[in-house]
Amino acid sequence: MALPIHATLGERIWHYCFLTICVLIFLFLIFPILIILPLSFNAQPFFSFTAEMLQLQPEAFTTKWYEEFLNSRNWQGAVRNSFIIAFFSTIISTFLGTLAALGLSRPDFPFKTTIMGLLISPMVVPLIISAAGMFFFYSRIGLQGTHVGVILAHAALATPFVVITVTATLTGFDHSLTRAAASLGSSPTHTFFHVTVPLIIPGVISGGLFAFITSFDEVVVVLFVGSYNQRTIPWQMFSGIREQISPTIMAVATILILISVSLLVFLELMRRRTERLRGITPH
Repeated sequence: MALPIHATLGERIWHYCFLTICVLIFLFLIFPILIILPLSFNAQPFFSFTAEMLQLQPEAFTTKWYEEFLNSRNWQGAVRNSFIIAFFSTIISTFLGTLAALGLSRPDFPFKTTIMGLLISPMVVPLIISAAGMFFFYSRIGLQGTHVGVILAHAALATPFVVITVTATLTGFDHSLTRAAASLGSSPTHTFFHVTVPLIIPGVISGGLFAFITSFDEVVVVLFVGSYNQRTIPWQMFSGIREQISPTIMAVATILILISVSLLVFLELMRRRTERLRGITPH
């Protein structure tokens, strides 16, 4: 936002100091990502910049690590497991989180604060504790080391993100629309699918994307609950750092960064669409 013409000297100084602080914080957060991108094209099997790279010599850069990722059976198996687990856990968490948010949005819902706290508790409890608890529980019921067990574990971790996102969407929901539909003879089911769902669908999609990212990037729980057959991309990267350091990990990290950025851009577009539908911003 530009400074007004009548801004005082102190306001101008604070404005530019604030912008400087924001830029420094942004660079602090983004700098590790900016390091990974060029290292994924390093011709040498090192996790550091070579003299040739700093001199921008063409022979210092290569795409062989991306080719190794595409041709490796271990990596492709990890990709397949990541997408399968993330897909089904997203469906489960989106369904459960949306139902929970719809219930919590009702003004007469009892113990709303307590239940909301319980629903978002997986975001607060350290992952190592949740993972250990899931391991002992799933071991007793025979789900440890299975795809179903990992999917349910990831769904439990991702559901709070859906609850928060959909609840935020329902906060500004205009209930006069549902009352108007009822006054015109619409049944509750017809009103829900033709009035409520179209208005909250951007929030549901945003929550689903958050759930997908949470499952796709999770590594602690899958190490406890899963086995080699459920090895995901983060697990493969973690094992690669411990067992055999290879710049292929940097190439995979770059691909994951591009996927995450694409999803974040899509989320921002959905957020703006939601604001337009709710009349917060002009069309």
